[in-house]
Amino acid sequence: MVGDPKWGGLARRAAGRLEEGGSGASSTWREVMAAAREEAERHGPTDRSIDEWVRVDEVRDEASNAVSRGRRPAADDRVELEDEVRVELNRSVGPTRAPRLEQRLADATRAFGAERYGDAARILRKLAEEAPRVAAVRELYGLTLYRQGKWRPAVKELEAFRMLTASTEQHPVLADCYRAQGDTATVDELWEELRSASPSAELVVEGRIVVAGSLADRGDLPGAIRVLEQGWRMPRRPRDHHLRRAYALADLYERAGDVARARELFGRLTAADPAFADVRTRLHGLN
Repeated sequence: MVGDPKWGGLARRAAGRLEEGGSGASSTWREVMAAAREEAERHGPTDRSIDEWVRVDEVRDEASNAVSRGRRPAADDRVELEDEVRVELNRSVGPTRAPRLEQRLADATRAFGAERYGDAARILRKLAEEAPRVAAVRELYGLTLYRQGKWRPAVKELEAFRMLTASTEQHPVLADCYRAQGDTATVDELWEELRSASPSAELVVEGRIVVAGSLADRGDLPGAIRVLEQGWRMPRRPRDHHLRRAYALADLYERAGDVARARELFGRLTAADPAFADVRTRLHGLN
């Protein structure tokens, strides 16, 4: 039976709260973006193999959205699971086994938040076997595999999450996994589902960026630009998802040879947040 369609991602429903400790982890996104740019310069957009795939978390701090960590966990941090997850675990495995699985899921959540994806995957693989109908387990395992670049097994877990919850919360990540495998039809299908669901603006932006990337992969730069231009304007006080969309659009303008528009948009990005990704370098390269 399909679960509650209002079930959110781990940020809001599944992974609970990390208690005090540590510094912010926003630099993770910028480091990934810088590495991605270097990779693109070496290989070019048409030479990128599956193993070299640049994830959608170039433009989405996936770990932040997935576990609502906000802070890098310290050694003594604890994870408290949300009540809904406890109920699901209890229903799935019974009250005797549930406490042990709760602790293991908390450990996996903490490992994911600390970017120890190998540790998280080892825990979650067994959890998914023992509690296959617990949406939080399948979601976090799918996201962990995604972060490891294991596209096919990530699809299996995220499709299970999708079936259990009827949620579009992880559609951008799922679409990016299909994109990495060259399944453009499913990328388009997931984008249409996401648009029809009318989720948050942030989630729609993530979907737009993935489908635009897929169109660009197919050589359709005008189509990719149209997806990101639709309804677009830079707010006076842009939030992170506005900046991510603007960056992706400016990059497409440059790739399409529209240097003037790329320069203008990178300039606006630099004015809005000069520390965002490599915007100052990109702008300098166009001047």
